[in-house]
Amino acid sequence: MRDILDFPELLRLIDERSAAFREAVAAAPDLDARVPTCPEWTLFDLVRHLGEGRRAWAATVAAGPDATGKAVPPGDPAVPREREALLAWSAASTRQLLDALREAGPERGCWTWWGRSQSPRTCRAVARRQLHEIAVHTYDAQLASGAPRPLPDEVALDGVEEFLSTICTTTVAWPHAPAAVDYHTTEGRSWRNWLSDDGSRAARLPAPGTAPVAGAEPDAADASARGTAAELVLGFYGRIPFDSLEIHGDRRLFDRLAAWDPER
Repeated sequence: MRDILDFPELLRLIDERSAAFREAVAAAPDLDARVPTCPEWTLFDLVRHLGEGRRAWAATVAAGPDATGKAVPPGDPAVPREREALLAWSAASTRQLLDALREAGPERGCWTWWGRSQSPRTCRAVARRQLHEIAVHTYDAQLASGAPRPLPDEVALDGVEEFLSTICTTTVAWPHAPAAVDYHTTEGRSWRNWLSDDGSRAARLPAPGTAPVAGAEPDAADASARGTAAELVLGFYGRIPFDSLEIHGDRRLFDRLAAWDPER
């Protein structure tokens, strides 16, 4: 299994997860079915959200590094209500995103909302974020159709790291006492999230038997969570209760992290 997903692999997995999303929608009994993990949405609402979002990101990537905000797709057609046409519209949304990313290439700058996080403001980072948003919504669609499936291992492992880098890091001061929180996967990878007046940063921990992280021994965390990579990702996004993971240390830290919404 790859340690870090490269740009072509990210694009391949976006296409793969998008196809799995459409398969789940096609298998659902009704587009008006409620999505249990997005209780205010029907399955149609979920398809519309994912498709409109991918079209907006395609336009944002195409706008280049000088864009000052998320772009509005030009001349977007109305979202069709009939299932076959809706699935074709969804597939076209994915193609627009993939075409824009391929044309731009991984290193070109791009506007993003995560300017204060560790994640770079590049098209590769956009592709990575898109993969994981699509992957989680694919799980939502599968759940709505009655056949949820685990996230693929390579997607889930990258998803833990991407979530920590993009969502959990910032230069905004942590409003509580300094702390270190560890996340461990049963697949053998671990990460640490440091929280302090300097903000929040994250890094992968060394594998057992290798050099320790500078300035912090791996067993010095104030709290830790352990599960499969897929369980961690679903816990991060509120798809399963975080308490279903194996939790050690100060449980209140996870509540504080969930409630913290620093301006990025």
